[in-house]
Amino acid sequence: MLRRIFSYMKQYKKYAYLALFCIAVEVVLELMVPLIMADLIDTGVANADEMYIYKKGIQMVCCAAAALFFGIGSSRFSALAGQGLGANLRKAEYEKLQSYSFTNIDHFRVSSLVTRLTSDVTNIQNSVSTGMRPFGRSPVMLIFATGIAFSINSKLALVFFVALPVLAILLVAIILNVRPLYSKMQSAIDLLNRTIQENLTAVRVVKSYVRGDYETAKFEEANLNLKNESEKAFGISVLNMPSFQFVMYGTILALLLFGGHLVNMGQLKIGELTGFLSYVLLILNSLMMMSNVFLMMTRSLASGARIVEVIDEKIDMTDESAEDISVEKGGIEFENVWFKYKKEAKEYVLSDVSFKIEPGQTVGIIGQTGSAKTTLVQLIPRLYDATQGAVKIDGVDVRKYPMKHLRDAVSVVLQKNTLFSGTVLSNLKWGDDNAVWFTIKACHIACVDEFLDRLPDGYMTKIEQGGVNVSGGQKQRLCIARAILKKPKVLILDDSTSAVDTATEAKIREGLAKELPDMTKIIIAQRISSVRHADQIIILDKGRVNGIGTHESLLAENTIYQEIYESQKEGADL
Repeated sequence: MLRRIFSYMKQYKKYAYLALFCIAVEVVLELMVPLIMADLIDTGVANADEMYIYKKGIQMVCCAAAALFFGIGSSRFSALAGQGLGANLRKAEYEKLQSYSFTNIDHFRVSSLVTRLTSDVTNIQNSVSTGMRPFGRSPVMLIFATGIAFSINSKLALVFFVALPVLAILLVAIILNVRPLYSKMQSAIDLLNRTIQENLTAVRVVKSYVRGDYETAKFEEANLNLKNESEKAFGISVLNMPSFQFVMYGTILALLLFGGHLVNMGQLKIGELTGFLSYVLLILNSLMMMSNVFLMMTRSLASGARIVEVIDEKIDMTDESAEDISVEKGGIEFENVWFKYKKEAKEYVLSDVSFKIEPGQTVGIIGQTGSAKTTLVQLIPRLYDATQGAVKIDGVDVRKYPMKHLRDAVSVVLQKNTLFSGTVLSNLKWGDDNAVWFTIKACHIACVDEFLDRLPDGYMTKIEQGGVNVSGGQKQRLCIARAILKKPKVLILDDSTSAVDTATEAKIREGLAKELPDMTKIIIAQRISSVRHADQIIILDKGRVNGIGTHESLLAENTIYQEIYESQKEGADL
């Protein structure tokens, strides 16, 4: 796992190596200080040699200053390596998300994906930025300090053979208990993010239903859950410090007891005992730092596993069968198409759907709510793949077209219209970044020009997040203009004129027919007035084709169409 995560450090590895080099030099310099100090006491102080004391004092200052310089370097390089790793992980996750199909996205909650891109990555980059220094210092400090301690007095150093196993047992016990709790804590963050996201996204609904208290209670529940999970995890991890302090002070007391006895027997000098105690503190501090690194790594492993899940998600929709071909005309054919969202689902959403649309035709799709109209058109640009049967464009299975070209050739205006933060023009240029004169034509066809002059800055008017500063009808017309700008071979309008009046809808329909006669147009609608002028109308009922024909033929022969027509006629009369 760690090797996989650190493989994303790439160009920042040089900073990691520089950090480790600085850390190693810093540790060696720090280890020299107690040796110099012991020599200063046993020789300079014992012999009252003032010049010797000054000489050794200057050496200690130089070592400390150099250690400070390399310590600053190690911190800087560690930060660069950690932040670089975090940036590359976020980039890798985000790039993978762009290749996800709708099915892949359905495997994760949006709130969870946000947490994996932010909190989980932050855990890893902080572990590198703050953990590299103790990670590099601890083993070097442990090896050198232990070696020097044994060289000072091997008998006294035997105390470590009791202290080290006790420390190891405590560390292993803490890590084994805290690791699963970190995973639960990240899941609790997912839940909290989901609660916040839902509330902010649906804030108008919450306000209109006066459900602020309910949402506050729901947030408090999620917040309390995160608090409880965090307390469990950190409640165990904080035992690390008192456990090590207990062993540290116990070791120091044992050393003072045995060391004082050796001093009395003349087998150990006071300066050597002082230096030995300094190395003991260094050794125990290095072990404590190492234990903290292990705890950080434990949390990072939990976050790393969640990140790798996103990166390793198998893309169920690829260009493996794609050929170097392009959509020329835009004729569409469904051949015995069956579809369900999950393989394990018992029932099909679409069942044995077959029909044919000629290039340039305008086709209406109508049916009761839940008849799978939207699902049907999502199979054309391969937002989902048919479970059985074939969807063809110009007689070629859509799986044989490169997805990028296919989705450029098939423009979809979905039920939920989305505008991005920016200007009106930047939103329109999603359709074609290089469009100039055709932008004006597209806005005319979509009737955007009817309200454009009323906007404060015309094309340069700022669109707020989610398009909250434009009406529903204006948002729909902007989305239609954006889709037209792609100059697609197939244009799908999925109930995308529901917020405009019938007169404006008729203008849009007439503009599409007059200005873009060669474009195949599929219109999903609830109102018969939206599709009655289509070349053919497809009636969907519970995922099956119930009838195909013109407005006149269906009105004469199709029961479902007649019922819809009569209900809307009665509504109009009322």
